[in-house]
Amino acid sequence: MIANPILRGFHPDPSIVRVGDDYYIATSTFEWFPGVLVHHSRDLVHWRPLTSILTRTSQLNMEGNINSGGTWAPCLSYHEGTFYLIYTDVKSRMGAFKDTHNYMVTAEDIMGPWSEPIYLNSSGFDPSLFHDEDGRQWFVNMIWDHRKGTNSFAGIILQEYSKEERRLIGPKRNIFRGTSLRLTEGPHLYKRNGYYYLLTAEGGTQYEHAVTMARSRHIEGPYEVDPANPILTSAGKPELELQKAGHASLVETQNGEWYMVHLVGRPVKDKLCMLGRETAIQRCHWTEEDWLAVDGGANPQAVVQAPKLPLHPFQAEPGLDHFDRAELGLQWSTLRIPASPDWLSLTARPGWLRLWGQESMSSTHRQSLVARRQQSMFCEAETAMEFRPEHYQQMAGLILYYDTRDYVYLRVTHHEEIGVCIGIIQSINGVYNEILDSDIPLGEGAYRLKVRLEREKATFMYAVQDGEWNKIGPELDVSHLSDEYGDYIRFTGNFIGLCVQDLSGERNYADFDYFQYKEHEEPSLNE
Repeated sequence: MIANPILRGFHPDPSIVRVGDDYYIATSTFEWFPGVLVHHSRDLVHWRPLTSILTRTSQLNMEGNINSGGTWAPCLSYHEGTFYLIYTDVKSRMGAFKDTHNYMVTAEDIMGPWSEPIYLNSSGFDPSLFHDEDGRQWFVNMIWDHRKGTNSFAGIILQEYSKEERRLIGPKRNIFRGTSLRLTEGPHLYKRNGYYYLLTAEGGTQYEHAVTMARSRHIEGPYEVDPANPILTSAGKPELELQKAGHASLVETQNGEWYMVHLVGRPVKDKLCMLGRETAIQRCHWTEEDWLAVDGGANPQAVVQAPKLPLHPFQAEPGLDHFDRAELGLQWSTLRIPASPDWLSLTARPGWLRLWGQESMSSTHRQSLVARRQQSMFCEAETAMEFRPEHYQQMAGLILYYDTRDYVYLRVTHHEEIGVCIGIIQSINGVYNEILDSDIPLGEGAYRLKVRLEREKATFMYAVQDGEWNKIGPELDVSHLSDEYGDYIRFTGNFIGLCVQDLSGERNYADFDYFQYKEHEEPSLNE
């Protein structure tokens, strides 16, 4: 059996491809760098993080990108010895307009090297590439209509891609304007038994999210809608463990079995999903009428029958990082900018991570922040840090970070009257607050910092040198670190990280000896 989600924590918009006996899933990374994380499996049961694709600023330059901008909805495919990745770099998304630039990179090996990007278009997001049997390649994306009184999700545009000219060619055709669920996006094309199948996401990526299907004998259409739509959704079923099901991708196994990967959300309370949108999988079958159906019905199942493939487990990812490797591990991401020697070093002090302070937690440009996804509702993280701040504009510590407006930060700084001290900063929807009435004096030296998360509750602790842990501040409600909080939808889930700020521009640094992430038993949401 397969336990869902298969990719826990922030891993949305999955695109799956099989190459021989290997399965790969690419997921969105938004403003986190590097762009597009790939997971690998041999059995659809066990998955491991394998590589990141967009590792250079020449492929993805996100400095200044808005919150929940960056890489949206990648499409990973393989054709005649070449991997193709199609992705969007979203520069703006607020109000009437969307600035969404679509690119392609290629590689002969999933591990790279990946090419420099080919620019394709900017007419909408969720781009996808289909390789037809006759050798032609077709590009689809949703098209955005900013005009007053229109359906801004204006349909799915089809255009041919020329491999020789390295650009889109020929007419643009709107092949599908969607169903009554509206908000049509996430298109993927497939071909089977003479039909072109267009799989789309509809209903919006929140609690009305759904997967719908249409088909045609001709790639340009017209497309008929599956009378059983939506073929997958959690809408109207608040009792389901897996909510927000939608944005799907299909794969056929070596044995002719079909599976659908799709995003889901698991709320920590009410409808707030701190873990972001995760990836789940469903087993599918084809009906006598040549429509795709999900085994067990159109609602996502938490446990799914595995395919008839040999089990292939991987070694568990270590939760403890001593920073003794030449590069950061795949569990780590940086915010908008790559991990470059001008602000981050693993060699300046071997066995330590050194971060030089840059801009504030509100910056969309250059933050010195290294973080990993929160992947369990019950977990804790711990670090040891050496830091010598000289004034209050210098800070370093352990942070729960959603975006520039929402974070909770256990930070060490300096106060004119009490010297080096520790306190908690919380920003909720952009409103800054200091949790303690006054910061706690520390004295100079090394400090250990810890946070424990239990659903929406966070408890912070600190210790001086190797002393005992001291609880600091009250138990905090951190459910604002979720996709649904605030006045505009967000997409990234919560991260746990290490960061340094030097708002004076003097570039003071902090050294981190280790980072440990532990998960605790996660009871059912129904308990």
